[in-house]
Amino acid sequence: MIPILQTRDLNKRYRNSAVVENLNLTVRQGDIYGLLGQNGAGKTTTLRMILGLIQPTSGSIEWLGNPLHRTLYSRIGSIIETPGFYPHLTAAENLEIHRRMSGIPERESVMEHLKLVGLQQAAHKKAKQLSLGMRQRLGIARSLMHRPDMLILDEPINGLDPLGIKDTRELIVDLQKKRELTVLISSHILGEIELMANRIGIMHKGRLIEQLDYEEIQGKNRHYLELKVDDDQQTAVLLEQQLGIHKFQVWEKGVLRLYEGFDNSGEINRQLVVHGIEVKELAIRADSLEDFFIHVTSQKELN
Repeated sequence: MIPILQTRDLNKRYRNSAVVENLNLTVRQGDIYGLLGQNGAGKTTTLRMILGLIQPTSGSIEWLGNPLHRTLYSRIGSIIETPGFYPHLTAAENLEIHRRMSGIPERESVMEHLKLVGLQQAAHKKAKQLSLGMRQRLGIARSLMHRPDMLILDEPINGLDPLGIKDTRELIVDLQKKRELTVLISSHILGEIELMANRIGIMHKGRLIEQLDYEEIQGKNRHYLELKVDDDQQTAVLLEQQLGIHKFQVWEKGVLRLYEGFDNSGEINRQLVVHGIEVKELAIRADSLEDFFIHVTSQKELN
């Protein structure tokens, strides 16, 4: 199947500085694609090039196998950074202005999209009275009024409180299903992307260093035995000297991850207790998306 969006050797340079290098991004129809990276990795620059807000230094961008021309931008809805509104106008009035300026004929589209994002009760509230999370929802409503095929969101959960993050994440997943959208979303909040994306791209210093389905990540992720103890240093000594276990990490204070010895967890627990270690928790776990991200980017640094 031809990808809905694809970049080929996309580059952006400012003077002698490479911000994005040889980027080959592939987004399929129906994906929720999570573009991950630390601040400064090149995510926002990439999205701005895709949207035609800045021109690439070299390379190409394709929509369904053809060059992405300006005539096709109507098929993309987007929010780059925090959406702006007329503060003294209501939510509905802001959308009405957008409807008229965009030439959208259906007057009922305003209330339809406020309802779509759960803001029908806030229709007559002034924009300045809305919370950050509500303004983010209003921005999503505005970006969907022309019924695009794809939604591009740059850090949409940045700065939100935990409830706002949860609401926005659930809204994005719900909208993707209801509208059969393709969603390209950039973020550095990995735990949230893990809960919504089916495909992941990892950017590091301007380069796309990994691009794979989330199921592939789960297949690559290591399983480990996690120990929570009262003395991690003494536990480390016992693991090596008494049990012959060498593949482990002291992950944080009081927490160790063992990458061997799974089938001997009972004996590990017994030996630690016999030697005076308080074992608070012992469980087999798998790496998270954050663990995978740290592993991939740290390996890139080493190379």
